[in-house]
Amino acid sequence: MKAMQYLPEENLVEQALNALMKALGPVETMRFLNLHRSQRLESVERHRKWQATLNQEDFLSQVFGSHN
Repeated sequence: MKAMQYLPEENLVEQALNALMKALGPVETMRFLNLHRSQRLESVERHRKWQATLNQEDFLSQVFGSHN
């Protein structure tokens, strides 16, 4: 399996903001960026709980297709 390559932070921020603007528009993007940190942390906790229920092999097979 190939090692994951990460975007430089500047590119990551630019692409993330562009995606938010495209999906939400400027007003909702600003609302999202200004959410209270505790609300965002709660969603991260929910996501981590969801991740814990996943079978990695099944998930990757569904996302990337079977390697057989």
